[in-house]
Formats: sequence, structure tokens, C-alpha cells
Amino acid sequence: MKKRILTGDRTTGRLHLGHYIGSLQSRVKLQDEYDTFILLADVQALTTHFERPELINPSIYDVTMDNLSVGLDPEKITIVQQSHVSAIAELTVFYSMLVSVNSLRHNPTIKTEAKQYGYGDLTYGFLGYPVSQTADITFCNADLVPVGEDQIPHIELSRKIVRRFNDLYGETLTAPKAMLSETPRLPGIDGNSKMGKSLGNAIYLSDDRDTVTAKVKSALTDTNRIALTDKGNPDICTVNVYHKAFNSEEHANICDMCRNAKIGCVACKKELSNKLNDMLDPFREKRAYYEQHLDEVKEIIRSGTAKANEIGRETVQRVQAAMKVTL
Repeated sequence: MKKRILTGDRTTGRLHLGHYIGSLQSRVKLQDEYDTFILLADVQALTTHFERPELINPSIYDVTMDNLSVGLDPEKITIVQQSHVSAIAELTVFYSMLVSVNSLRHNPTIKTEAKQYGYGDLTYGFLGYPVSQTADITFCNADLVPVGEDQIPHIELSRKIVRRFNDLYGETLTAPKAMLSETPRLPGIDGNSKMGKSLGNAIYLSDDRDTVTAKVKSALTDTNRIALTDKGNPDICTVNVYHKAFNSEEHANICDMCRNAKIGCVACKKELSNKLNDMLDPFREKRAYYEQHLDEVKEIIRSGTAKANEIGRETVQRVQAAMKVTL
């Protein structure tokens, strides 16, 4: 039998190039090799956007369409709405008995994200997200969880919770392993080390050609290069990072021309825009289909969530039996 993967996206807006290169393109490659579950993480989205619930619902469909548009096949993968899987909520409660508040407070990812959002006083949901994430992973007995390096502490805590559960109550749950992404984080077009929805520095998978071109034109380059005859330094140029990620066959040549003042920033950006738009065109076409067939999108979510609930009920029954809380 295929090993199972659990991955997903927060439903806080449309997905961008950072999501594509960091996770979506690998999902497409892995969907034939693994039994893939993709979580629409609307509960997690509420940990930071609980005051903006109007954002969550349309984002559920946007995130689904973005996943489908890049080549994920609804016949091969299972798309699940997190808030509609009762097993996740039930398992979160059980697992919360096995985790100390101190261990959650000292989680480096929690501390980093709290600082990022300016949270001094953490909500219970925000602090306890790693516990809920353990429920996300284990309700379907996922073997592997694709993550970036910053999420490793969460997976380690999940493994710790599972090991403690199995030690106390017998071998019941699968201890998940992290599948570390080898792709470096894509910076924002403003040179920020992170491309983010809230930072206003993202190129979205659903952006039209003119929008992509305009955003690339505004991207940060080597600020020391003033004139066309000045030699550039691609090592400090954001546009160069994008060429390396999306135009690898021409990357070395572009770097050489930049260092020898044989290409200007305008021409360099134009080549990148053309490359990105050529890549995004089939995504836009497929997304346009789903935008015209929202009932089909809803059915993909409903059927995947129904499947998840069946699996989750079986997991909860095993957990209840192990903990001796059955009738």
C-alpha cells in the first residue's frame, strides 16, 4: 500500500509563487507515489484571523482552485476542510492532556510567529496549534508531512505526543516523519526574505499577465547598479533569485551578462516576466474552468471531507478504546 502524506494550506487568501515552489510543485510530483491528503486549514487560519472570518470562506475555494490549477488531480488526492472533520477536534482534546503549557511556550516556531504577528498575550488556540496539528496528522495516520525547516519543531512535538500516547496506552498511532523541503524560501519582490500574503510582496498564481509584468518591474535589483554600463552583482539581486528558481536553463548566462554589463535590469525583468507568464498561463486556464464550475469545486471538498470523516471516526474509536473511554 502507498504511504500517506498529509499537507495543506492556511485559508487566508490565494496562493503565490512561494507556495508553488515550496510545496505545490512537489505535491504534483508526489501524487502518484503517495496517498495524498491536502488540508484546507481553516481552523489554523482562525488562530491569526479570528477577527476576520469573512476572509476564510472565499479562501477555502481559492486555495482549492489554486491546488487544482497547478496539476493536482482530484481523482488521485483527497482535499479536506479541516473544520468539518470532527475527529480532528476530538483528538486535539485527548492530546492536550499529554502536553505541558511550558513545552508549547518554548516551541521556537510559536515564539517566532507570535513575534511576527505582534502577539504579547497568546490565545489558547494559537499556543495550542501544534497539538491541533498533531490531530491533523494522525486522524488519517499520515506517515509523512512535507514541511519547511521552520516547521520541524511542530513535527517533533507531534512525534513526541504520539510516542507518549503509544507508551501510555499501547501502539495505536503512527508516528509521523517530516519530509523536509529541499527548495529554499522564495523572497518577496521587495527583497524581504519571505514572500507573504500580508506583506504585499507576492506574485499570485492567479495574477493576470499584466499584473505579473507590473510586479516584476517593481522588483528589487542591485541598488548599486545605476547605469546600463555599470556591472551588476546578481548575488544581491532579487530578480536573479527568481531566474534561478523559474528560468534555470538561462540562469548562468544571465548572471554572466549582468556581471559584464551586457544586459540591463529592464531587459532582465522582461525576460523573467515572459518566463513566469508562460508558466502561469496553463494554471490560469485551468483555474478559469473551476471558477466557472464552483459546484464541482464544492463537491471535491465535500467528498474529500466525507472520506476524511470516515477515516477519522475509525481513528477516534481506536484512541477511545486505548484510553478506556468507550461505553
